[in-house]
Amino acid sequence: MNAVRDTFATLTLLCVYLGFGVPLGLFGIPITLLTKDVTWLYWASMWVTRTGVRLAGVRVNVRGFENIPTDGSCLFMANHVSNLDPPALLPLIPRRCVVLLKKELMSIPLLGRAMTMGGFIPVERGSRREAAQTSVAAAARAAREGLPIVIFPEGTRSLDGRLSRFKKGPFYLAQGSGVPIVPVAIWGTELCLPKGRTLITPGVVEIRLLTPVNPAAYATREELMAAVHAAIAEALPQRMRPLATAKANTEILASPE
Repeated sequence: MNAVRDTFATLTLLCVYLGFGVPLGLFGIPITLLTKDVTWLYWASMWVTRTGVRLAGVRVNVRGFENIPTDGSCLFMANHVSNLDPPALLPLIPRRCVVLLKKELMSIPLLGRAMTMGGFIPVERGSRREAAQTSVAAAARAAREGLPIVIFPEGTRSLDGRLSRFKKGPFYLAQGSGVPIVPVAIWGTELCLPKGRTLITPGVVEIRLLTPVNPAAYATREELMAAVHAAIAEALPQRMRPLATAKANTEILASPE
């Protein structure tokens, strides 16, 4: 019975994304190219994204809207446990954002083109330092334009659902731009769509937008990284917190770029 339910939920999400997303791309991309204004295409895409998640039986509860800066750029840094994380999080942010995401997604027909037009920034997993620097530079330009940026600083989905180490690149960006970081804790998506699974299980997703962190308040990049890591870890359920001692939480929680 659960398999039937999960299959229905998955097919519902796919039908919404294909039934609304494909026509939106076919008509919206040419119009956006003519008007040079991606705003309406972005919000129409967010409506499709949110509708697909909701009709698949995934209910998203969010707290902390008061922690989102009302103007200027900021960096939303979230833990990453499921492919449902972006579609659960992005439509809830009340400002148009750009996202750092894996480069392979940019090759998806229509979707990849729309994301490119929206200023989304591709990141090569395990890439050379030069490629990483290019991504950080593109994000810095978006920050100067006042756009919020969504980043999953672990770089990939957690294997066991626990918060893992962060990449350094997002924190070069944070210190270089000086914009506030809004830590984001997400849980429930790892139960609705665990890594390695293709069927969606209806359920409840919790998102917490936490108190902004000011990069200027930290003397080193490592201290800033540890502060953001600790804030997210503290907000997560115990089962998703890193298996580390209190001392380790104050050390450098970073992997190579």
